[in-house]
Amino acid sequence: MYFIANWKMFGSLNSLNSLNKVIKFFKIFKKNKFLKIVYCPPTTLLGPMAEIFKKTKIDIGAQNCHEQDSYGAFTGSVNSKMLKNIGAKYVIIGHSENRQRGENDKLINQKIKSASRSGLKVIFCIGETLNEKRKKITKKVLNRQLRLGLSKIKSKNKIIIAYEPVWSIGTGLIPNASDLYETINFIKKKIRKIKVLYGGSVNPKNIDYLKTINNLDGYLIGSASQNSKKFIDIIKKRYS
Repeated sequence: MYFIANWKMFGSLNSLNSLNKVIKFFKIFKKNKFLKIVYCPPTTLLGPMAEIFKKTKIDIGAQNCHEQDSYGAFTGSVNSKMLKNIGAKYVIIGHSENRQRGENDKLINQKIKSASRSGLKVIFCIGETLNEKRKKITKKVLNRQLRLGLSKIKSKNKIIIAYEPVWSIGTGLIPNASDLYETINFIKKKIRKIKVLYGGSVNPKNIDYLKTINNLDGYLIGSASQNSKKFIDIIKKRYS
């Protein structure tokens, strides 16, 4: 069961002090063998966070990467090789916030290929907008994102799918149980033997509801993960 903390554009060096609570909790949590915690902070905090988690079983990941895995004249960019070098084991690719800023399926596919070549595990985000949901074309949208995003990628054993309905991110709204279960099943039938997470307003209040969706393999957690107490509460409640 994955609990992936996407810190988004948040955090300073002082913010890292709160991680000691998560480290202590993970050490004493009786079911820690059944979960994987991954923190994805901004690039500025990857190095310091890698150092903090060095002697733990908690991994770190990046929030995006450049599509080219060799060095080049791309001012302001960071590629998968550089992320791997600093200690990242995962990278989020295709998040809707980046899609909204212009990332298309072709570019996302190039980034996934680059990350895979560098040995990073990819958290590949897919999801429909509110307008697409209202038009009842969710499956058509997800099918396109999966087909194009994973085009010509033969080995998918280092890829995790994160289903994040765009209309749910940061709004507090989440899909109803039957819709979410059906959507996760749809994804798993499209790509066999792949883990599928849910993301979109996951918090301590709705985790009791989300844990009833028994075909989920974990959660991609946004703003709630920026608070160590809330993040720990989510994990505790999932296993209670």
